[in-house]
Amino acid sequence: MKKTLKTLMIAALALGFTAAAEAAPQKKVQPSISQTLSALGGPVRIKDIVDIEGVRDNMLIGYGLVVGLNGTGDTLNNSPFTEQSIIGMLDRLGVNVRESGLNTKNIAAVMVTGTLPPFTNQGARIDVSISAMGDSKSLQGGTLLVTPLLGADGQVYAVAQGPVSVSGFTASGDAGSVTQNIPTAGRIASGAIVEREIAFSLEDMNSTRLALRNPDFTTARRIAGAINAYMEYPAAHAQNSSSVAIKVPPTYRGGIVNMLTDIEQLRILPDHPAKVVIDERSGVIVMGSEVRISTVALAQGNLTIRITETPQVSQPQAFAQQGQTVVVPRTDIQVDDASGKKIAVLNSGVTLQELVESLNALGVGPRDIITILQSIKAAGALQAEIEVM
Repeated sequence: MKKTLKTLMIAALALGFTAAAEAAPQKKVQPSISQTLSALGGPVRIKDIVDIEGVRDNMLIGYGLVVGLNGTGDTLNNSPFTEQSIIGMLDRLGVNVRESGLNTKNIAAVMVTGTLPPFTNQGARIDVSISAMGDSKSLQGGTLLVTPLLGADGQVYAVAQGPVSVSGFTASGDAGSVTQNIPTAGRIASGAIVEREIAFSLEDMNSTRLALRNPDFTTARRIAGAINAYMEYPAAHAQNSSSVAIKVPPTYRGGIVNMLTDIEQLRILPDHPAKVVIDERSGVIVMGSEVRISTVALAQGNLTIRITETPQVSQPQAFAQQGQTVVVPRTDIQVDDASGKKIAVLNSGVTLQELVESLNALGVGPRDIITILQSIKAAGALQAEIEVM
């Protein structure tokens, strides 16, 4: 009896605990920031959408000569600057050729361009591109002579030289010719040596700015908020839609370089305005996912008139005493007013996919879509900006 009573008491206590657990309110688990950003479409790293103030490339340009061509260089009649360049170069080498006739078909004048990356040290090598200036047919097999590369300030920052690598070629005969790619443009990998460094010290700076590649107020504010939340210090603030100013916190160890390394790995969800980009020359249309259209009725139809001329020859009967052969005109005119086209109604808030499906259902091509979008915008029903390239 005692055993039975004890068993009943234990069972009652177990049932009481189970009921209490079921009656107790469940604690609501808040989603993390990363989960929220993933649900909104996926975050991106800050380093992929901004540029750091002062950390930039510098364009270099130079004028040089490519020698060793197999008769595909410049001609004297169409490229007089090539002859002047050869004479000046040989004068500096102690050779006087001013009174003698020159044959420049194995030499071509070229422009040499390159990009000096930020913080490139003296003695480092960079790639350069070679482009013919005159009427040279090909740079295949040529070698670029020493060419100084200048910056925008007129100073020499690199010197280029080396064999030119060309991916195109030209072959011709008496009755025809064939050309593949561009034989008058080439490249020299690691063909220039850096002679002067850009005077810029990042580690001595106490503040900097982040420049958004796609300016947007919302994105700038989110970047500043993510930085301040990570540092637990109000170090960043959005100055405008393009710039976010950052100050190095006094307690941050390692300086601005370490701070930027940590900041560029933070992830935010960028925002962008609704925009439709149109290239009328090629008929390309690009529409963002935020494009919306208010309720509007849409009809697309073209009036087509076809005029076909089919002249016929009229000849006199056999053994006719009089008559002559004449051409009798025959004209066929057809008019198509596209009366079978239907009117489509686009409801308010229609998405990009629904818009494309509706226009495709009407049999509308890219060229007509451009006109339709501009007409919808003129009617005030397109809630997006149209940019015509």
